[in-house]
Amino acid sequence: MSRVMTGETVTVQRPTEVGHNARNEPRFEWVSEDVENVLVTPGPLADVDDASRPAGVRVVWSLIWPKTYAKPLAGCRVIVRGGEPLNIIGDPQSFPRSPTRWDRPSEASRTDG
Repeated sequence: MSRVMTGETVTVQRPTEVGHNARNEPRFEWVSEDVENVLVTPGPLADVDDASRPAGVRVVWSLIWPKTYAKPLAGCRVIVRGGEPLNIIGDPQSFPRSPTRWDRPSEASRTDG
């Protein structure tokens, strides 16, 4: 019996300029979009090595995006399995000639505490 890999739906939150404040600085809001078939795996829960945050914990997820989702992810957040928003790390890039339906790995994290 062969098994077919399938991903799950995550929510991408993209900062979108919605106007300007009283000092004419841009004002942003998060606009949400569901993305299907993302491979998601939990990363390590690591203690934050910072004396100013003795109870800090960093939460990390690894995500691999389907080839059908080509929008940029730099500066975005992602919600995985209904949790709190996580920041996408860096500017994920696709790798050429992937033999699968997924081609852009990324990590997302947040620090609690």
